Amino acid sequence: MVGIMDEGRIIEYFKNKSILITGSTGFLGKILVEKILRVQPDVKKIYLPVRAVDAETANRRVQTEVVGKELFGLLKEQHGKGFQSFVDDKIVSLAADMMHHNLGLDDSVLRELTRDLNIIVNGAATTNFYERYDVALDVNVMGVKYLCQLAKECANLEVLLHVSTAYVCGERQGVVPERPFREGETLSKGTYLDIDAELKLAGKRRRQLEEDGDGKAERKAMKELGLERARYFGWPNTYVFTKAMGEMMLQQQLHGGPISVVIARPSIITSVHKDPLPGWIEGTRTIDAILIGYAKQSLSCFLADLDLIMDVVPGDMVVNAMMAAMVSPSPSSSPTVYHVTSSLRNPAPYAVLYRTGLRYFEENPRVGKDGRTVRTRPVHFFRTIAAFRAFMVVVYKLPLQLLRLLSLLCFGLLFARRHAEMSRKYAFVMHLVDLYGPFSLFKACFDDLNMERLRLSMAVAPPPEKEMFCVDPRTIDWDEYFYRVHIPGVMKYVLK
Repeated sequence: MVGIMDEGRIIEYFKNKSILITGSTGFLGKILVEKILRVQPDVKKIYLPVRAVDAETANRRVQTEVVGKELFGLLKEQHGKGFQSFVDDKIVSLAADMMHHNLGLDDSVLRELTRDLNIIVNGAATTNFYERYDVALDVNVMGVKYLCQLAKECANLEVLLHVSTAYVCGERQGVVPERPFREGETLSKGTYLDIDAELKLAGKRRRQLEEDGDGKAERKAMKELGLERARYFGWPNTYVFTKAMGEMMLQQQLHGGPISVVIARPSIITSVHKDPLPGWIEGTRTIDAILIGYAKQSLSCFLADLDLIMDVVPGDMVVNAMMAAMVSPSPSSSPTVYHVTSSLRNPAPYAVLYRTGLRYFEENPRVGKDGRTVRTRPVHFFRTIAAFRAFMVVVYKLPLQLLRLLSLLCFGLLFARRHAEMSRKYAFVMHLVDLYGPFSLFKACFDDLNMERLRLSMAVAPPPEKEMFCVDPRTIDWDEYFYRVHIPGVMKYVLK
């Protein structure tokens, strides 16, 4: 059981701490780095390993891709002309590679880390649903192993927090519990997952394909292998499959040891709600495909049930939960799992996104390249994959067959080109439905008992501090958030 904790304790905890954060160039990583520096300027060091050939290149990447972002504007205001010297004093950029033993770091750097580190946050991951199997295994599984091995060498390490995803549960219904995966556990009855065997399989297949010398065919085959293995064991795509394996690797390496292990499982992470820059976002979230397609008026239909819950959490709330969880890890031989989710406490149906999108684009119409206002049109939503497939057959598949027949009968190059173009579009759309369908029609909700205990432990804090580390989705008015914060953020930072 988590003890009573206030936000002052969270701030105090990070004082004089040395922290290693992987994945700092990602959306969530940037928010975490900025938050720690802003609320606790007396943090000792923040080590940021990034892929680079040398220290100079690593530092350049961190300066450009992390602290140089608009997100750090408030921190710059606080420090004024002393901002750069403050950053230089607190942040240590490391030329590293998560896919190598000891992260590919020099011995001198390793000695410093193993002596000084108090906290490790693993946010590095490949989030591509259709990633090459070997690449996904290297980053999402072996990267965890190498980081755990480093953690075991750290004399003063207190906690390791691993960022996973709530969707490691696969395609489920009902309530998903907050519990870690057991080694070998799968979602398909009668199967057992041997991680070492999967690593050997991926390596063997890659070597066979490399001998053929066809790079494009190799990439496609390795991507298909990832989907094949994921679905054999019950997961819908390579990303969530390898993230589940990453959790198993975490247990395998650190089970029963002295290091407190925390797994944060956020659902769909959306733009910053309040702190430090409302609406700030990088990359395209799953749900933003609707907004972007709608803004461009290239979306006439979409696979989604507007009555189903889209489990979303703003990025700053996810970081608040991560920081609070690091301060109060439960004493246990297995990792403590926190579902950083909203479906149980403050569910938001897809209808919220649609109606706020309609309202936003009606009041803030887009202007086309010709200078004319882009008229807002309604979108038709399909509630089942079967209905969507039937629509695609009528609208695309049958015309494709007609085009193919015309190209054969008339020997027309024009028809052949048109047929090839439509075939590519049809295949692309059906591939997206195959990958994202299970998520747009996801029917489970996530239990968050551990998160609720964390919230209750923070209930004694005064209002200003409570807002600084808000972890309660019930404080969010979803209509207001999407209309005034998230949608404008997507338009400003994604559709620049």
